[in-house]
Amino acid sequence: MGSTEEQQPTGKQRPTSRDVARLAGVSHTAVSFVFNGRAEGNLSPATQERIRQAAAQLGYRPDPVARGLRRRRTAVIGLVTDEIASSPFAGRLLRGAMETAWDSEHLVLTVDSGGDPAKEDAAVAELLDRRVDGIIYAAFSLRRVRVPEGLHRTHSVLANCVPEDDSLPAVIPAERAGGRTAARLLLDEGHRRIAHVGGLDDIASVERLRGFRDALRAEGITVPKEWVVRTGGEISGGHEGALKLLDRVPADRRPTGIFCYNDRVAAGVLHAATRLGLSVPEDLSVVGYDDQEHMAAYLSPPLTTIALPHRAMGEAATRLLLDAIDTGKTPPATVRRLACPVISRASVGPAPIR
Repeated sequence: MGSTEEQQPTGKQRPTSRDVARLAGVSHTAVSFVFNGRAEGNLSPATQERIRQAAAQLGYRPDPVARGLRRRRTAVIGLVTDEIASSPFAGRLLRGAMETAWDSEHLVLTVDSGGDPAKEDAAVAELLDRRVDGIIYAAFSLRRVRVPEGLHRTHSVLANCVPEDDSLPAVIPAERAGGRTAARLLLDEGHRRIAHVGGLDDIASVERLRGFRDALRAEGITVPKEWVVRTGGEISGGHEGALKLLDRVPADRRPTGIFCYNDRVAAGVLHAATRLGLSVPEDLSVVGYDDQEHMAAYLSPPLTTIALPHRAMGEAATRLLLDAIDTGKTPPATVRRLACPVISRASVGPAPIR
């Protein structure tokens, strides 16, 4: 009795490469060459086209499991996240990872742990059991993370976070450079009285503020202590911070520009400016950070901001992982920082003459 591979398909039975070979009038090896990327130099273009047409007519697709067993790969990579599924930036990072993987004929299997370390360990173990070729671990916010158990047993890359033990490569935003860029947007418009509002006790806050100070220091400007108002990362914090800086303060003693920790804080600053009768950007220029989807572009005025490179992080982390899979070499445990681009809108203008 012939094997399943040799039998002509009937009913809903999956067509095989041998079926393609029979229909195309070629050898089984020739079909294998076409679908394993070895046709060039071995088969004429006409033969390759005949094989592909036969495959299309039969609805044939190479068996990814069988191909994976032969290559000792599954063409699947895992993506484990903490709380990213609930963030407004999740789609960008996931899209970047998935499309980059797809371009290399890989699928992405995603698991969201909800920030539970035990679930993270279990998710990694499950992915390893499924023989994924490698794993990306992505975080909701830039921070140092405990490396989930099992990541060192396969090729692994971190995105938007760095490992506590510095044991794995990571791709993160260049936050300090982003802070410098934000300050330069205001400096280049002639602003010299510039404040900073918002911020948390996290890496992003610290690095953005450092970059902000770097740029002002380079211009010989020292930011008054009371002009760095740390009020968290929400709209209420921005509103509170702006009132501290602007309410009942003479025009010649208040800041003409404010760099905000994120777009939500910037929204609070804009609300406070409206409440105080200040026009943006004529009286006050405002720069946000994040380019938060469905928000930054719809504020009044639309917000000039520094975008986080979430899609680029997904793409870069995936390329780094695929390179490791292809070469079989573990990439060095270095941190790659990606530029945070400027999104220019209408909340920044020339410094008012006073």
